[in-house]
Amino acid sequence: MVTSIIKTTYYICTVIQQATFLFISGAEIAFILFIAIMVFGADKLPEIARGLGKGMRTLKDATNDIKHEITKTAEKNGLDTSIAKDVKKELDRVKDDIEDFTGSVKRKF
Repeated sequence: MVTSIIKTTYYICTVIQQATFLFISGAEIAFILFIAIMVFGADKLPEIARGLGKGMRTLKDATNDIKHEITKTAEKNGLDTSIAKDVKKELDRVKDDIEDFTGSVKRKF
């Protein structure tokens, strides 16, 4: 039992060390997870994560509903919504240009 927990923890740490999330290194993420387990306990952690997931899903659904309602109202009142699509296309083009430029800079280092 203990060896399987140690192996699982080692595997999680090695996976986390390879990834960075929001400029937080893998070791820092592992430390935060360790503290969370110590504070809340291993039995409460899945319940907390499930609650956070449901809350995030509810927030995302509410945001999508608001966007849909605004778009529907704008189209119903005859407002031109293609402007937003044009701006999004232009922003995507600029983003791609910046990524192309920074890609060549990153390769030089």
